[in-house]
Amino acid sequence: MEKNGCGSGHCGCGGGSGNASAVLPEPVDFTAGMPPHEALAPPGSTRPTATVNGVALHPDGQAPDDDTLRQRACAELLRQAAQAAGLLAADDTAHADGAQSEAATAAIEALLEREIRVDAPSEEACRRHYNAHTAAYSSGERLRARHILFAVTPGVNVTALRQRAERVLLDVRCHGDDKASADAAFAQAAAQWSNCPSSTQGGELGWLTRQDCAPEFARELFGLKDMGVLPRLVHSRFGLHVVEVTAREAGTPHPFDTVRDAVRLGLQQQTWATALRQYLQLLAGQAHLVAVPLEGSDTPLVQ
Repeated sequence: MEKNGCGSGHCGCGGGSGNASAVLPEPVDFTAGMPPHEALAPPGSTRPTATVNGVALHPDGQAPDDDTLRQRACAELLRQAAQAAGLLAADDTAHADGAQSEAATAAIEALLEREIRVDAPSEEACRRHYNAHTAAYSSGERLRARHILFAVTPGVNVTALRQRAERVLLDVRCHGDDKASADAAFAQAAAQWSNCPSSTQGGELGWLTRQDCAPEFARELFGLKDMGVLPRLVHSRFGLHVVEVTAREAGTPHPFDTVRDAVRLGLQQQTWATALRQYLQLLAGQAHLVAVPLEGSDTPLVQ
């Protein structure tokens, strides 16, 4: 079956035709790698309203998922830091739905430009990164996969969803070398559990390139040699995926000289994102957080 994704655009496979450049750097998630707290409330209890220095991140009675809370908390920490730095009027107010004023957005940009500065990577560092990640600067690499999507939607119990996904992952990995039985088990699990339209086709996504997938989904699948059901859940902005790779075709690397700028930009993005995470951890360590899945540090990490 030749197709690019499930066509829905809501599962992480992208559902697109894959026309983007193979060497463009991927978007940065500045909360990635920031360790969450342990459970914020015991099972069955009600989570309190999440706040940053007394400012609510959602209306009372709502329960955004942890990823949403982290994003809102980071944005609010930066908004308050901009106010403290005199870059934003003291009467600028936060919105309970996470939205910010245009003035706050501009002030945060000015704050980050002042507080976070990174040097351009050296030629040696760029070549070293290129040699270690040649597959990321290749074209033509593709794979065939199928998946079972456990979608994270507003109000869903993420802990229970993850436990269910892990049980399904374990189940589809426990069919040994009997390919017919394993294929049937995966297709049945996809039909029963997957929140993707591909569930009616056994979870089949067809042949995919990096550009057909959400960036975080592509990072987990491409540049590897793994075949079969991947040993861990794949996380994407759409939810949790049980993924089986059924075929791989290697790509053709682009010469370093033709992708030097993309390599440099990608490295600079990574360095900037690391510095931003450290800055946010510092702000979190100095703030009073309630029911917010962030960990802070009271040690200055950004020079």
